[in-house]
Amino acid sequence: MLFDFGETASRDIYKLLVSTIGPRPIAWVTTQDTDGTVNAAPFSFFNAMSGDPPIIAFGIGGRAPGDVKDTGGNIRRTGEFVVNLCSFALAEPMNITAIDFPRGVDELKQAGLTTAPSKYVKVPRIAEAPVAMECERLVIVDVGIDRAVVLGKVKAIYVQDDCVLDAERCYIDTPKLDLIGRLHGAGWYSRVTDRFELPRIDVKDWVMK
Repeated sequence: MLFDFGETASRDIYKLLVSTIGPRPIAWVTTQDTDGTVNAAPFSFFNAMSGDPPIIAFGIGGRAPGDVKDTGGNIRRTGEFVVNLCSFALAEPMNITAIDFPRGVDELKQAGLTTAPSKYVKVPRIAEAPVAMECERLVIVDVGIDRAVVLGKVKAIYVQDDCVLDAERCYIDTPKLDLIGRLHGAGWYSRVTDRFELPRIDVKDWVMK
């Protein structure tokens, strides 16, 4: 069945996208306002866009016209943020930080989480997160009256010590990270536990048909 987005309501377009594009990794973003207030919020329109230079992107939806939530405003003002990744063990605390608390509420405190200092940015990372990427704003693209896509350059990445297999070779025990992904509906997620290996085929090994 063809769904023509030119004839589809925006709420239904959203449902079609999140029902078919998944699982989507979760950018659990910490930011800091100019007064030092730390904000944390998860975003599931997120992924890596480039390895060299290391660029990530995530999308922010606002609560009202002209509003890209505290996260977007903080990044516009400071140019810095940290993308933390969420493990299965942290799913419930992450979900708490997704509550639309009033401005100024400490989401991390509400979720029982703590912070740790970053090396290159003023924004702290979530201490309990198995992965955290310190980022500088590259560009913010406004794609609607209350929507924005943030592209950031990763300055450093923290990986939980017991998930590093070989630091010199940068080998990570990805299964041990036990990261979760966002699916459809109001609260469906997935775990990276059902895997299969499919080696990349070299063109020299392919028999043309």
